[in-house]
Amino acid sequence: MTTNRTLTVPGARLCYEVRGAGPLLLVMGAPMAAQEFAPLADALASDYTIVTHDPRGISGSILDDPEQDSTPELRADDVVALLDALGAESADVFGSSGGAVTGLALVARHPGRVRTLVAHEPPLLELLPDVAEQRAATDDIIETFHREGVGAAWVKFMANAGFDVGGSADGAPTPPPGEPSEQDLANSARFFAHELRGTAHYVPDISALTGGATRLVVGVGVASAGLLTYPTSTALAELLGTSPVEFPGDHGGFLGQPKEFAETLRQVLRGEGANGPFTR
Repeated sequence: MTTNRTLTVPGARLCYEVRGAGPLLLVMGAPMAAQEFAPLADALASDYTIVTHDPRGISGSILDDPEQDSTPELRADDVVALLDALGAESADVFGSSGGAVTGLALVARHPGRVRTLVAHEPPLLELLPDVAEQRAATDDIIETFHREGVGAAWVKFMANAGFDVGGSADGAPTPPPGEPSEQDLANSARFFAHELRGTAHYVPDISALTGGATRLVVGVGVASAGLLTYPTSTALAELLGTSPVEFPGDHGGFLGQPKEFAETLRQVLRGEGANGPFTR
């Protein structure tokens, strides 16, 4: 059974869900909302108490100031508020994409609150050798959003991320199929206007990450080799002195293969990486 709850935090009201029984595991993204993680959470609920949430400004988590920018640090403070509301001193955390960046900020800012962090494909563009080009690409995506709207911005974002966005007869990329809902459009606008730059420009505090007691695992999709988040993840793992653990699928493997993804995550949380026992 899933219970829906709300929590008032500085500047926002967070919407979150709790399901399952067992050790506490937070599953999160950014800007991805809680509902996107529901299949994975359901697959894990027999072994863990799973908490998912809408990041501030996304879906059900409403901001006092809609123009407030979202940063990994601010989102990390929200996660600590969730832990406090749950009466939990610590928890395991799985974060994907921007949620992995949130998790890194959480470990660095709040030592002792995370037992194991599984950071799945964090888009840490500042770790790449072509960081100047990546900064320019991020700026161009945001400018495209303000100039041409959500659809055009997503096409550029996905193309830069390494996904095949197809093309029209004149060679221009085509937007992804499907009609977005009003909430999808609002979440996308929030992402491009107030979240993308802060997440993409985040620089992890390696000394804080490696100097604490948190066990750190970097996850990569077995089919992600051509994506931008593959080199960002491997660069992070190298700085942490670890080897990445492979998960099913690509950047969104938990969407397409939630049961298989959940089983790999279970193994990782037990200390068994896809490449054998994990040590930091």
